[in-house]
Amino acid sequence: MSNRKYLFSHSLPGEFLDKVLRHSPAHSGIISFTRETNMPASTVSPELADRLEILRRLGERLEAHRRELIEATAMDIGTPVSVAEKEVSLGVEHLLTMAEEVPHVQGKAPYGTVAAVFPYDAIPVMLARVGGAALLGGNRFLFSCSSQTPRSAAVVREVVAPFPEIEVATGMSNKDFGRQAVLDPEVRVFFISGGGEVGAIYEAEAAHFDKVFFAGPSGLPPTIIFRDAPLARAANFVVRRAFLNGGQYCTTTKRVYIHQDLYEDVKALILQVMPEIRVGDPGDPHTWIGPIKVERTRLLLDRALAALENPHFLWDYRRDGEWQGPFLMEVADPPDLELFGPFLALVKVESDLEAVSRVQQSRYPFLVTWFGTPPPGARETLAATFGMTYDNPDFIFTPLRLPFGGKGASGWIIEQQGGTFTKRDGAFIYSAELVRG
Repeated sequence: MSNRKYLFSHSLPGEFLDKVLRHSPAHSGIISFTRETNMPASTVSPELADRLEILRRLGERLEAHRRELIEATAMDIGTPVSVAEKEVSLGVEHLLTMAEEVPHVQGKAPYGTVAAVFPYDAIPVMLARVGGAALLGGNRFLFSCSSQTPRSAAVVREVVAPFPEIEVATGMSNKDFGRQAVLDPEVRVFFISGGGEVGAIYEAEAAHFDKVFFAGPSGLPPTIIFRDAPLARAANFVVRRAFLNGGQYCTTTKRVYIHQDLYEDVKALILQVMPEIRVGDPGDPHTWIGPIKVERTRLLLDRALAALENPHFLWDYRRDGEWQGPFLMEVADPPDLELFGPFLALVKVESDLEAVSRVQQSRYPFLVTWFGTPPPGARETLAATFGMTYDNPDFIFTPLRLPFGGKGASGWIIEQQGGTFTKRDGAFIYSAELVRG
């Protein structure tokens, strides 16, 4: 393990963090926090107006604790400051514009208490996306943070302290929190993420809830570069998307299928972007991959790298305890595994149709991205297979109001209505799901 001292080993100098907040290379153009909704005030009931006011205040509290959250996230899990800063920005913007989601909840009833176990990544995003939707629907929101993020949890506890509608569980593991949620008759909706074994546990407990959401493994989310794709744009996306936050988001690209006629050109463009992908101190605003502090993530990386057959690595990488990647390689057939971390496999295919066929073979049909034009019928086929499809995206960080959710082993919803249970999968909108009717 490296003995190098992080900038975050002690309190971060304010002037340095101020500089970081002004210059974030991971994604330029910080969202404004003053965007107004187009919804006329007269269309919002007094009750919904009160909820929107709570959400506005929550967004302002999150913004007020920006500095502490950025530092805590870096210290807890090694998130680079430029990424942590963007997570806070996305969360604040989402909360301050929740009026856009009023049509999903207007005239509908709350469930009661919504409980959620947050994963270790993107706490401000989870608070805004799940918590914001729960509160907009008139629910109480109860959540637990990962044991990997004690400092971040303490900051978020301070953020939500003034709001009786929100409670952070303390003094218990996520496993114990989940057991308490199962036993608490007031908890009607439950969110959980994790491996397939976690999903199996809570599928067996579904009768205790009105609705259970499981965000399972995303596998190796693929990107297809079709023959007519805009190459520079596609190459820029796959590199930045793959190594954003060290690949520690479920939506980060892990494998790319490239038409053979374009392959060498795309590879050259990818290698031109790679010098920007720096492994190092999370306090450095130019770092893309900080220390991978979560042991399970490192074990998943080890397993995936061991499963590669005859890989040709294209870039120097680190493999030293918490310092990992970036792993960029050419392979004939990437493994179909659960994976987090800085991993990107390039695969040459003979045709666009072959690429479409190969990405559909995964056990984890979570998300597929493409650049260029799919062959006739392929767009519909991919949409039927995967929970989410990104068609020539123009973003690196996922916009929070896009529908979210996978299919198959990558996620499901179990809902109880009139004593009958139904199981479904695919992308959904949080606020529409957290109300009855």
